[in-house]
Amino acid sequence: MTSMSPGARVRAAVQGEPVDRVPLCFWHHFRPEGSGERLAGFTIDFFRTKFDLDIVKIMPDLLPLYPRPEGGQAHAADWANLQPVGLDSRCFSEQLTCIRTLRARLGDELPIILTLFSPLGMAFHLAPKETAIAHLREDPAAFEQGLKTLAANFRELVGAAIAAGASGIFFSCMGATNLDLTPREYLRFAQPYDLQVLAGAQDGWLNIVHVHADPSQSGDRIYFEQFVDYPVAVLSWSDKLTGPSLREALTLTGKGLMAGMAERGPLTHGGEQELRAEMQAAVAQTKGRRLILANGCSVPDDTPEEWLHTARRLVDKL
Repeated sequence: MTSMSPGARVRAAVQGEPVDRVPLCFWHHFRPEGSGERLAGFTIDFFRTKFDLDIVKIMPDLLPLYPRPEGGQAHAADWANLQPVGLDSRCFSEQLTCIRTLRARLGDELPIILTLFSPLGMAFHLAPKETAIAHLREDPAAFEQGLKTLAANFRELVGAAIAAGASGIFFSCMGATNLDLTPREYLRFAQPYDLQVLAGAQDGWLNIVHVHADPSQSGDRIYFEQFVDYPVAVLSWSDKLTGPSLREALTLTGKGLMAGMAERGPLTHGGEQELRAEMQAAVAQTKGRRLILANGCSVPDDTPEEWLHTARRLVDKL
């Protein structure tokens, strides 16, 4: 097969069509010191210059991600006091600057996605997760008021992100695991606000939902089936950390699958034989269709680049 461009390769993979090779993406966090242009520079250097990956993923590394209310979220009732944030706020405007800079420098063909936490996921950043869950159960009305504010703000942001040149969003959904919320709680406190945000990204062709499992929580099992009808093109999860397997996921959804490599596995510590075996197993489970080969979550920032380069070299030979 003739060599494909990254954009054509990713589009074909998502649609289940033949590809010259499976698309590849991996990532870790940067320290851009609050500048969208600086984050764009780190992003180009990592995703294109060093590793020539098929997707350029803008990491959520521009701090603050969302303004913390004065006094924080010390009490359950405080969630009702979250204030709206406009696109002109620094936490949003610098993300849009990063997208525009990337698109101007990389051209129109490359897939660019903006990483964004779901409203519930952002609540877990504004307060410790255990505290936020306790508040959710103590004062549901106040907590939901805060989620409504976050969802309205993020819907506006993702619409602006697509207009600025993003191909879609990488929407990280936290809490949908047996060790965090019950399935019924997730349906009430997360899903309606997830869908509100995703409605703002409907003009993007590469919207991805990441169902997050915490590597530090032994026995985490995600509620994968709650996401199979989300209005996105791709589902991402840590298939090596939690179910389902890639083979199982193929039977649960017709969407593209973004998984296959462990974020704390051969991609981070080698060796080459183990990394090749992991990548080949992912391709074997899917027959190379509907697959974007990727880590389940961010690899450690100090991962030796030797193994990342090895993965990039090996994908051409799968």
